[in-house]
Amino acid sequence: MHTLKHFILFLVLLLATGVHAQTTQNITGRVFDEASKQPLTGAVIVLLNSATTTGAVSDADGNFLLPGVPLGRQTLKVSYTGYEDRIMNDVLVTAGKEVNLNINMQEALHTLADVKVTYNKNRDKTRTNNDMSQVSARSFNVDETKRYAGALGDPSRMAANFAGVVSGNDSRNDIVVRGNSPTGMLWQLEGLNIPNPNHYGSLSTTGGPISMLNNNNIDKSDFLTSAFPAQYGNAVAGVFDMKLRDGNRNKKEFVAQIGFNGFELGAEGPLGKNKRTSYVANYRYSTLGVFQKMGINFGAGSAVPLYQDLNFKVVSNISKRSKVTFFGVSGNSRIDFMGKDVDTTKAEQYSGDPYSNERNKFGMSVTGLAYEYQLSEKTSTKLTLGYGYTMQKYVVDSLSPDDLRAIPDQDGKFTTSKLSGVWTVTHKMNAKNNMQAGLTYDHLGFDLVNTDILPDGTKAPYIDRSGSYGLAQGFVQWKHRFSDKLSSVAGVHGQYVTFNSTIAAEPRASLRYALGKRQAVSVGYGMHHQAQNVYTYFYETRNANGVFLTNKDLGLTRSHHSVVTYDWNINDNLRVKAEGYYQILGNVPVEQRSSSFSLLNTGADFGYTDVDSLVNKGKGKNYGAELTVERFFNKGYYFLVTGSLFNSSYRGSDGIERNTAFNTGHVLNVLAGKEFKVGKGNVLALNLKLTSVGGRYFTPVDQVRSQQEGHTVYMDNIAFSQKQPDYFRTDLRVSYRKEYRKSTLELAVDLQNLTNHQNILERYYDVKANKTVTVYQQSFFPIPTIRYTF
Repeated sequence: MHTLKHFILFLVLLLATGVHAQTTQNITGRVFDEASKQPLTGAVIVLLNSATTTGAVSDADGNFLLPGVPLGRQTLKVSYTGYEDRIMNDVLVTAGKEVNLNINMQEALHTLADVKVTYNKNRDKTRTNNDMSQVSARSFNVDETKRYAGALGDPSRMAANFAGVVSGNDSRNDIVVRGNSPTGMLWQLEGLNIPNPNHYGSLSTTGGPISMLNNNNIDKSDFLTSAFPAQYGNAVAGVFDMKLRDGNRNKKEFVAQIGFNGFELGAEGPLGKNKRTSYVANYRYSTLGVFQKMGINFGAGSAVPLYQDLNFKVVSNISKRSKVTFFGVSGNSRIDFMGKDVDTTKAEQYSGDPYSNERNKFGMSVTGLAYEYQLSEKTSTKLTLGYGYTMQKYVVDSLSPDDLRAIPDQDGKFTTSKLSGVWTVTHKMNAKNNMQAGLTYDHLGFDLVNTDILPDGTKAPYIDRSGSYGLAQGFVQWKHRFSDKLSSVAGVHGQYVTFNSTIAAEPRASLRYALGKRQAVSVGYGMHHQAQNVYTYFYETRNANGVFLTNKDLGLTRSHHSVVTYDWNINDNLRVKAEGYYQILGNVPVEQRSSSFSLLNTGADFGYTDVDSLVNKGKGKNYGAELTVERFFNKGYYFLVTGSLFNSSYRGSDGIERNTAFNTGHVLNVLAGKEFKVGKGNVLALNLKLTSVGGRYFTPVDQVRSQQEGHTVYMDNIAFSQKQPDYFRTDLRVSYRKEYRKSTLELAVDLQNLTNHQNILERYYDVKANKTVTVYQQSFFPIPTIRYTF
């Protein structure tokens, strides 16, 4: 406790310190051709909104240093002969850290004497890293993960503010895209297909309560929601293409942070005298775990989440033509839910089951080594090798409703390992044409054990299986710019599962047409397939005749996704975007017997799907319309309004069309923020978020059968027939940034669920009380954050 008091005293003294603040900082970065990845020598970088002319020129490696940039939010203009100018707004410059930018430029189709570009995508602030993405895609940067109220520095929670994305579960960051299951998402890190990058993330999900991806390490990344380019595969819902930022090549910098996501220390800087190599690394340990060890009780009983993680990246520019990158993310976590500690009068998330003890351990790591080589001015290639690992272990003891006596009930352990290789080559033929091709191979090893423990102590396994198999993927895609107005992307993706020889070929295509100086329409189509979860494939059917793998021959789930987009950049800071889409899902695993079950409804909780004898005869359908109105940060404020109207339905083996578990019908997000200058260089910021989501459909509890069987039984014959009340939540973030001579202090508090609105999480049958209990989500909860960069 004394340590905490001393730390608070230190902060008070630091805020009161009268040290003169530094007034300028450096901006560094690299300029390159977006298609060929060739560095651009002689690009001119100019600071636009400065009282004095400040500029720089990129060197032979495309690197530049822009010194003496005033603190605050700045605008840059990047120019290069024969290329379209690039405008970069809202670049936040602070005293505690240099800014590093990777700037990709698009070659102009015409010379200066010709007609100029009618629609300049370089002024589109949501333009993606991937120049092949023309529909249902946008980029985001680390500032948005820190700025948006309720995001808590988590990329997934931040993405839930985009049109077509639904969260609606305060305890998890699962991404529901256009009514699809979260398991339809693909996570990529530096080009590698990676496992679920979240703490407490089970094998059968793509989300969790807390992200392992540290926002202090994230660079500008892409988020795609449909008809994505041919380089992405094995997904039917969306893609999170994450990039880690490079460390500072000029000087050492550090960050110390305390917040919801943990206690954190980070460092970055150059390695070696020639400054061609840089590193960045951040380590984090769970906040509540530290507080518990200090004797501070937050009323969570013994169910305190304990976790730690490490993010790192080392980049070495061996020569002008070649670069080596070593990167990784690793973390582990555990939490125990003890029935005796559950307060049944406060039934909220993480409360646990009052009639069981459950102990959980999790782990995930991914490490990659990439080599990039510029074969020529027009051709580049990249080879990435990676290794990934996941682990989940749990033990459950049932508690007697009468005397809370512990009775062994279940245990399980699931481990996977993955060796990956990704090779790509990019060739720019001319200003009008560029092509990309690549191969990916993931070799997955697994060891899966999940058992019931019978009253006599013997174990009855659901699954007890180990082995390995491969998933091979390949693609080729071509972008053609017919004119300044019209461009197209066409490609094909293929994938092959080795152990059951399932194969798929998938065409992808999109067109973009500029209607005028600031408007464009786009259309896109994509066929996508996804392999089933390893647990589903190897779930065992046991009977008197032996053990059978009745799911092993399952084929790939298929999706046809069509989309039309209208973009209107009203001015440099205001944008309107509308999209309509239609998605048809087929080959969905359902039961052989007539039932309402479908794998389309799984993946949004911690459990596993213990269902055998599945066949690819299910169907699904998603369609809707989305609207985004966004004012980018300028003159001290921004706002973002996103709305979606949609319908999501499915058919199980009984042939009845039903709502999916994710069919909320509508989503509305309203975000706004304002910064106020306080004194010289200091900033007070207010950020507000309002969210309204339609209630999810749920399956009613069969109370009679639940009482007879002693556990919750649902009425599956009328699955997803009842609707919860709408979800509503208000979040407010208040932050203060103080600049010192060579450092920056940021204080913030996130007021979660400001109105203390009761949102339903789930319903279950309480054996002892003999009634159906409603569990509510997070109530009002303030979360402070302290960040110091130096």
